[in-house]
Amino acid sequence: MSRILVTGSADGLGRAAADALLSAGHDVVVHARSPQRASALDALAARGARVVVGDFAERDAVRRIAAELRDAEPLAAVIHNAGVWSGPAVMPVNVIAPYLLTALLPGPRRLVYLSSGSHFSGRPSLAGVDWRGGSAGSYADSKLFVTTLAAAVARLRPGVLSNAVDPGWVPTRMGGPNAPDDLELGHRTQEWLAASEEAQALTTGGYWYHRQTREPHPAVHDVEFQDRLLDTLAEETGTVLEGR
Repeated sequence: MSRILVTGSADGLGRAAADALLSAGHDVVVHARSPQRASALDALAARGARVVVGDFAERDAVRRIAAELRDAEPLAAVIHNAGVWSGPAVMPVNVIAPYLLTALLPGPRRLVYLSSGSHFSGRPSLAGVDWRGGSAGSYADSKLFVTTLAAAVARLRPGVLSNAVDPGWVPTRMGGPNAPDDLELGHRTQEWLAASEEAQALTTGGYWYHRQTREPHPAVHDVEFQDRLLDTLAEETGTVLEGR
């Protein structure tokens, strides 16, 4: 079975996805931002999951985790689930971390990026974006950027299946207890894209909601915007994405 990394898997959608993938027999790597948060993963570790720990708001932590994973058994897929709703870590966690992991881990053949319906409210502008988290960034902008990253990777890496998933507004710690969408459906699509051999799951460049493709924000498939985003992220991190 596949070896799959699920970032941000201490609770919520990431935890549910990791649990389901373990139950399906996959070799799962789970992630928490701190040792304290990692204690929530003890039950998954007891079932065979490997645990990596690092705060994705810190670029050095992302690089260290990538180095750890490169030295271990190859990954078949990554579910880029980790994310924050507000505060100065929005851009570092929601955009910089998945970009760096994508650039530093060229091996996985399947990449799934967690988007949001909020991305439709994002601005396709890179002017004045605080990538280092010195101030609070826009969640909507961050989700537009990461959805665009997924599409750019699909274009530049033809051997990779790269997709974005809107899990819906689900009742997690981030979504809140009154969120109206189905928590179970909220994690099934990313698991399916990461591991299924069904023909639909073996496609790339999609924006998915509950196993159905939807048309994303027009900027997502704008090649000029994709290239500007990748150039900006490469300059900001000092790390160029393979294929550029």
